[in-house]
This record gives sequence, structure tokens and C-alpha cells, in this order.
Amino acid sequence: MSLSSASNVRQEFYKAVWFYFKVVWPIFSVLLLVIIACGLIIAHLEGWSAGEGVYFAFVTGLTIGYGEFVPKLGVSRVLAIFLGFNGVLMTATFAAIAVRAIEVTVTASRKGDERNPDQNPL
Repeated sequence: MSLSSASNVRQEFYKAVWFYFKVVWPIFSVLLLVIIACGLIIAHLEGWSAGEGVYFAFVTGLTIGYGEFVPKLGVSRVLAIFLGFNGVLMTATFAAIAVRAIEVTVTASRKGDERNPDQNPL
């Protein structure tokens, strides 16, 4: 694969990611808003600042879990569990976008190789 061909494949991948991201943006944005809202609610309940609550929500939702902030109240802990499930959905959505973009890019690349068999190293 030539350098220009690799650049074209990369460009096609990013185009596909952008296309599918626009398709799922309503879902993705709701998931983001849920994380932010839960973070703000937990911050209020636990007496944290809004920034600390949102930080906690994303660290929990993305299943990183540094342990810097730990909810003490039962309702905050239930919301933290909800954040974990929400974060898994958000991560899965993003992974699905990337996988679909790779599939589209590979298919387009193969069609291009069929038109230019001299450039296909296989």
C-alpha cells in the first residue's frame, strides 16, 4: 500500500466515523447529558462542587474509577451504578461507530483495489 493510498484509507475512515457519529448523535448526546445531570445531582447530594461531580460522573461512567471521590449516600451510590451502565452504553456506541467505519473503509478500499489491481500487493 502506497503512502497516498494509506492517506486515502485514513481519510475514508474519518469520513465514515463522522457520518455514523452524526447518525447516532441524538443518542450519544442524551447519554452525555445523563452523565452530566447525574454528576450534578451527586455533587449536590454529596456536597461537592459541580466540577467535582461532573468529573466523578465521567470517571465513573468511563469505568476508570480513580477513587478520588466516593459517594457516601445510598442514593448517590445508586446513581453511580446507573452512571456505570450509561457509560458502558456510551462506550459501546462509540466502538460500534468505529467498527462500522472500519467495515465501510475496508469495503471501499477493496473496491478501489479491484479497479487498480497493480496496486494490490496481495
